[in-house]
Amino acid sequence: MLKTHGRYDYSAISRRPDYSWPGGKRLAVHLALNVEHFAFGEGLGNDYAVPHPQPNTRSFAWRDYGNRVGAWRLLELADAYQLPLGLLTNTELYDYCPEMVQAFSARGDEIVGHGRTNGERQIDMSVDQERACIQEVSQKIFDHEGVRPKGWLAPYISQTVDSLDLLKEAGFRYMMDWSLDDQPVWFRTQHGPILSVPYAHDLNDSLECVSRRTPSQLFCENLVDQFDEMLHESERRPLVMPIVLHSFIMGQPYRLRQFRRVVEHILKHRDQIWLTRPGEICDHIESLPAGTVPGAP
Repeated sequence: MLKTHGRYDYSAISRRPDYSWPGGKRLAVHLALNVEHFAFGEGLGNDYAVPHPQPNTRSFAWRDYGNRVGAWRLLELADAYQLPLGLLTNTELYDYCPEMVQAFSARGDEIVGHGRTNGERQIDMSVDQERACIQEVSQKIFDHEGVRPKGWLAPYISQTVDSLDLLKEAGFRYMMDWSLDDQPVWFRTQHGPILSVPYAHDLNDSLECVSRRTPSQLFCENLVDQFDEMLHESERRPLVMPIVLHSFIMGQPYRLRQFRRVVEHILKHRDQIWLTRPGEICDHIESLPAGTVPGAP
């Protein structure tokens, strides 16, 4: 018998109870915008080539472009098309550029916990260090937003065997670290269930455009194909399509030009879909009768 995590049981998507999203919609679409901050001259960091020794000014500046330019460009796009966003936020940004986070919060976007900084990973922490990190993030968001975050995505999607227990202990209701399904799934923790809301690992602008070097035209064509196929399939079952963006990647003008076409394509079907935020998906799932959604409440 193979070792297992024990967090959820196998469930075939074609053999589950049926349900719909608000208004009888069948496809939920949420945009997850990652905004991140990195220490200068130390710690981890995304790169687009062979990493240079510290201080890696080239890579630091590229990532900081997202906070200075890219996030604001994507904010203007969201305003122009009335797009709701989940802002996956490194809380160090509250110290570095609080006006950027506030600009999204002021338009009603959801602030999702995304660790303190993408210069660190939970897998490198002890249990006590990880607990302190998670609680610090929750408190910092509460101090600035007046409400605690519902959701979490770990920097580098890096969980330990204790992460889910610590997240539930700290009051988080959902996480997006496990890209295992196109529907939400309940996970077991020592403190009760936590919901897994779909997040795109495979079709993710960081993995596609940076790691795989996929041209932005092809990446955006893939997003359109993903949407069209999921909209068709949603006639048979409810689905969630996450669109994962990073401010320093999709905030580049040439990529944004291609992504604008994706947005316009999706919005042709706005009456058919539920364009929403991940926390609202969590709220709806929590309102359904027990046993409707796979996993263990």
